[in-house]
Amino acid sequence: MSSQVWGSLISLGGVVLGGVLSYLVQHRTQLSAERAERQRQQNALSEARRAERLALLERFVEVGAEAERYAFSRPSEFDDTHPWYLKTQDAMNRLWVVERLVRIQFPLAVHDAARAYFLDLNRTVWEGLPDGESVRDYLEENRLAFLDAARAVMD
Repeated sequence: MSSQVWGSLISLGGVVLGGVLSYLVQHRTQLSAERAERQRQQNALSEARRAERLALLERFVEVGAEAERYAFSRPSEFDDTHPWYLKTQDAMNRLWVVERLVRIQFPLAVHDAARAYFLDLNRTVWEGLPDGESVRDYLEENRLAFLDAARAVMD
């Protein structure tokens, strides 16, 4: 073969090698960029879910505190037209809804703790407690168990 052919083949080989290397670098860069974008989207989704969970916890605590206030002010006699009953029924309905949302947004351990607190609070509101028992003391254990379970998930 002549030197012109060898020169052309070597030149063609250099072009092919350069093209392959360029393709590999671009492909690797694209994969890296896609991976970084997926990670960014995953982080954004995680932060959005955390914010939703935090808002739900705040709502549960807020409505739970309102229901506890109604438990403290429970009249000895009431019917379904009594103002206390109407306000309390509204608060308990909202607490029931939020408790169900906790089941959707959180692991079952958190929901189980929220459910135990809700059931104790519901019983306290509608049935009252025996004389001498404190509403605060009766609800404290399950309230704290719920808050601890929620904190463990949010960390």
